Amino acid sequence: MTTPFEIFLQAPPGLEQPLADEVRAAGFPLPRVHGGGVSFMGGWPDAWRANLELRGAGRVLARIGSFRAFHLAQLDKRARKFPWAEVLRPDVPLRVEVTTRKSKIYHAKAAQQRIERAISETLGAPLADEAALTLKVRIDDNLVTFSVDTSGVPLHKRGHKEAVGKAPMRETMAALFLRQMGYGGDEPVLDPMCGSGTFVIEAAEMALGLMPGRSRRFAFEDLASFDPEAWAAMKSAAVPGQIDCRFFGSDRDSGAIRMSTANADRAGVAAVTRFEMKPVGDLIRPDGPPGLVIVNPPYGARIGNLKPLYGLHGSLGAVLKERFSGWRVGLITSEAKLAHATGLPFHSPGPPVAHGGLKVKLYRTDALP
Repeated sequence: MTTPFEIFLQAPPGLEQPLADEVRAAGFPLPRVHGGGVSFMGGWPDAWRANLELRGAGRVLARIGSFRAFHLAQLDKRARKFPWAEVLRPDVPLRVEVTTRKSKIYHAKAAQQRIERAISETLGAPLADEAALTLKVRIDDNLVTFSVDTSGVPLHKRGHKEAVGKAPMRETMAALFLRQMGYGGDEPVLDPMCGSGTFVIEAAEMALGLMPGRSRRFAFEDLASFDPEAWAAMKSAAVPGQIDCRFFGSDRDSGAIRMSTANADRAGVAAVTRFEMKPVGDLIRPDGPPGLVIVNPPYGARIGNLKPLYGLHGSLGAVLKERFSGWRVGLITSEAKLAHATGLPFHSPGPPVAHGGLKVKLYRTDALP
């Protein structure tokens, strides 16, 4: 495949726009926003780079082709004529997933079997339910669209975080919330309820210019279109920078501090991060210029009882107003009442975003007086 094809980047519904902003800033052409993601036209090197560099994408799907089919026999015939060898390898196991909607072919399992047989008999690739490489087939209004999941393991798994706490925020989501806050890597960031350190580590990596996919493998490395030498050159092109700002996390739980410290060390940002065990009331403004406080505190549905959290949020707001003049604040919560309990001058919240079975929103302030 030498002609450009559609590359689709999955995003949590509600965070498509900040992902589109990241795609545009990374130099990818003309990103388009859809429900659940962002797309642009490109080639295989663009799909590789999207996996390597984009912090907010959950997966990168390559739309490798489509055709109309109105019954299973037609699907079988056209699937056998599809140029599978241009994309897939005969020696790499494959998993096929089919969804169908508003189409004459309504039985997804039957369609899956026809496509699997076509690939097996024309290309010779083995089929396996547990295969790391996935072909996603969407049959919508009788249009059959083939997409290869070029990521494999979801992209929030950077390869650095081994220890996580309860209800951890995915790195991809944290990166998009940081972007919504206008964070550009040139100011300090503090998370006073840091958990496993996701916000702090993501911000430090962004500031240092560390590519999120630098330490892991991707499914596209098993495709016929993969060029190992070009990929190696792409990975080595980015050189981490030097920075003056620092990144801070605190938590009243000693286990959270141990997790965060270990995760930061694996991510290669230990030199610019600091994690300390302390309650919210003991927060101290770091020396240096103002920056960003971003926090994903516990909310009622997550811990089972809302009432004790009003005092916690009130204490957080009081400390930030008293000690963090000039700093901006971002707070993620499912409970508007808890956000208002801080007494902080929040703008209207961002769109709802699914997280841990809840709908959370980002509440943000300008620089505090």
